[in-house]
Amino acid sequence: MRIWLSPADVGADEQERMATAIQRGWVASAGPDLVAFEDDIAGFTGWKGAVALSSGTAALHLALLAVGVEPGDEVLVSTFTFAATANAVRYCGAHPVFIDSDTVSWNMSPVLLEEELAECAKRGTLPAAVVVVDLYGQCADYDAIMAVCRDYGVPVIEDSAESLGATYKGCPAGTLADIGIFSFNGNKIMTTSGGGMLLSPNEEVADRVRYLATQARQPAVHDEHTEVGYNYRLSNLLAALGRGQFARLPQFVARRRQINDLYRELLADVDECSFMPVPEWSEWNGWLSCVVFAVPGVSHRVHNTLLGSEIESRPLWKPMHRQPAFAECRSRTDATSDHIFEMGLCLPSGSTLRDDQVAEVAELVRSKIRSRLRY
Repeated sequence: MRIWLSPADVGADEQERMATAIQRGWVASAGPDLVAFEDDIAGFTGWKGAVALSSGTAALHLALLAVGVEPGDEVLVSTFTFAATANAVRYCGAHPVFIDSDTVSWNMSPVLLEEELAECAKRGTLPAAVVVVDLYGQCADYDAIMAVCRDYGVPVIEDSAESLGATYKGCPAGTLADIGIFSFNGNKIMTTSGGGMLLSPNEEVADRVRYLATQARQPAVHDEHTEVGYNYRLSNLLAALGRGQFARLPQFVARRRQINDLYRELLADVDECSFMPVPEWSEWNGWLSCVVFAVPGVSHRVHNTLLGSEIESRPLWKPMHRQPAFAECRSRTDATSDHIFEMGLCLPSGSTLRDDQVAEVAELVRSKIRSRLRY
């Protein structure tokens, strides 16, 4: 049986919740499960303004609009991320400027961010926003990032698509900047098939986002629109799935962390393989177990070996400053993310993974490294 990277883990309770929603006719973009799902996330994070949306990308787009990003603006963005982060900036007609990672957490470097903001201030063209990604289930260093952004008066969006259930110094992911977002895509720590959530401490901001996400429809008997909106609302049916998944979130986090611990134990004596660092201030959610190899080319050979054994793995994110779609964009880099991308690999990490399957993956990784070192 094929071993997948991060498959959805859907149980009987989720199926029953969805069946109930169908039986009661609540399948569209309104209904009791949708409201309750937003309340669940709001209660969990402590931020009252939670809006369930069709994707994490939609949440990013509306977050950028909510902080006032306009066509022609610049937005500073983590370069080490999936393309959705930068794509959302383009949706606004704005220009992403990419900031490299630090080596401590692999997230946006506060040092490089400060250098870029200082340079922008000298030119008199501060960015309209900063988008910080919480990578692979781990939060960035927000004390440092927020301090420098507050100095320059620039709003910060937390792209916590991958990091629901993580914390930074005890504070939940998604609540560490001015606006936060989550993704519930099929491969995330929990899923609504597709889906996402925007978080704000301000319920007025959330109400504005909810209005835009439902085609900016005015409260009239007929269809009345005074501005352009979007079809970004999550369906009640998928919210029912999300509520069942959310009830199991602690279980998902615990199992993925166990899997990471087991990989580390099984590969502890392999000096040529190291794992994503987890700083003292980080309580990550274990989303994906990421390794970096000491020898160039090994990541590709390990990937192909696993593929030949029907095991899915994936290269780490290719930095946005190296993507053809953003070739003309400015960046401030120091080769940190380039190195991690070239040397790294994501190993199977789903909560349904058995210990014997983790051991099988680890043994294949070990054997490929050892065979490479013999030549």
